Amino acid sequence: MMSEKMWSGRFTLPTDRFVEEFNASIHFDKRFYKYDIKGSLAHARMLGKQGIISDTDVKDIERGLAQVLEEIETGKFLFRTEDEDIHMAVEKRLTEIIGDAGKRLHTGRSRNDQVAVDFRMYLKAEIAETMALVENLLETIIAKAEKNIDVYMPGFTHLQTAQPILFAQYIMAYFQMLRRDYGRFADCLERMDFSPLGSGALAGTTFPIDRHFTANELGFQAPTENTLDSVSDRDFAIEFLSACAICQMHLSRFSEELIIYSTSEFAFIELSDDFCTGSSIMPQKKNPDMPELIRGKTGRVYGSLISMLTTMKGLPLAYNKDMQEDKEPVFDAVDTIKASLKIFAPMVEKMKLLTPKMEQAATAGYSTATDYADYLVRKGVPFRQSHHIVGSTVAYAIEKGVDISELTIDEFKRFSDVIESDIYASITLEASVNARKAYGGTAKSAVETQINNGKNFLNEIR
Repeated sequence: MMSEKMWSGRFTLPTDRFVEEFNASIHFDKRFYKYDIKGSLAHARMLGKQGIISDTDVKDIERGLAQVLEEIETGKFLFRTEDEDIHMAVEKRLTEIIGDAGKRLHTGRSRNDQVAVDFRMYLKAEIAETMALVENLLETIIAKAEKNIDVYMPGFTHLQTAQPILFAQYIMAYFQMLRRDYGRFADCLERMDFSPLGSGALAGTTFPIDRHFTANELGFQAPTENTLDSVSDRDFAIEFLSACAICQMHLSRFSEELIIYSTSEFAFIELSDDFCTGSSIMPQKKNPDMPELIRGKTGRVYGSLISMLTTMKGLPLAYNKDMQEDKEPVFDAVDTIKASLKIFAPMVEKMKLLTPKMEQAATAGYSTATDYADYLVRKGVPFRQSHHIVGSTVAYAIEKGVDISELTIDEFKRFSDVIESDIYASITLEASVNARKAYGGTAKSAVETQINNGKNFLNEIR
């Protein structure tokens, strides 16, 4: 005799035990429980409002679902493989509590539109939390930049010393990246804010349902417009994973630099002890494990995005069982991005800048050579010619083992007669940084503008 399933009327053989385990999603989609119950409450109230079920049934369903919610949240609810998914598990327990009224709940609804609305409600909540975490990191970056507005450091290209910059300019670059990440999450949230509930399996329902009512009850802008698209669409999840992947990539790049800058070879920063670990054999070690883990976990988020794209790439309309594979990648990405952001803000807040070493490095590597070239251009030398003059001067200084700022006027004049004693004022650390005053540049005034603009953005989104 076959085990009783809510859909078993057409079948004559029980589900194979291994098939049952392979088919079940209850052990991971139970994460949807409160959204499933919320969606069911809205659906039941709509059915009652439309006269499809009785007011008594609605009240019984409300009472029963409240008990199911309490049982799940207190750990009394038994999640069983044979119930397949969170939807069937909740409905089965509801029916055990209230009887036939529970069997009427699914009128005019399919698991296809049920899971789609659960998924959107879940992601709307998770995106809001993720955006709040990004906002917190943005605030931390602003505070770090403002506090260290006068700290110099080398700027790099190809990880080679390029030009001196302010530390505040450096860290505000990550503010801009994360600000765009915030915008991507906000865009994703806006586009997914439509309710698929009422789409049925794929073609809607013959019952006189009110989809605008349920959309409003569940906090959506409006119902979706096409029932086929509604139950087969997962691009909202793909868009979310894409935003997660880009944000995690930015955190990974930042992590990479924190790792490099905390080495004894660079010694630009020191991470707080509570964000590092030690070695089991080398007692002197202080390992930057948190940024390393964030860098490592980036691959997981990328994998989630590729997994979802691959799952969806060849599916015909409308729903296919393949789409059961849409949840675990999203759940993993949600957990990863939120954990990374939660760690990153206090890690940045508590990290110590080793200012003397940073500023010493900013003067090394002939970092003001471009300012020397600009000086020659202002003296009337064509840029390509000045570029060659400076290159020759640097080669000479390298051979002599000195910085260009240590050369005498006579040595400078070997390379160009237009050079005067005012060259020294153009190639200091301070002069180099503060000469780049254009909007977005490295001068203190330009960076202060960036900080103020950042504060204005944060005020706008609060």
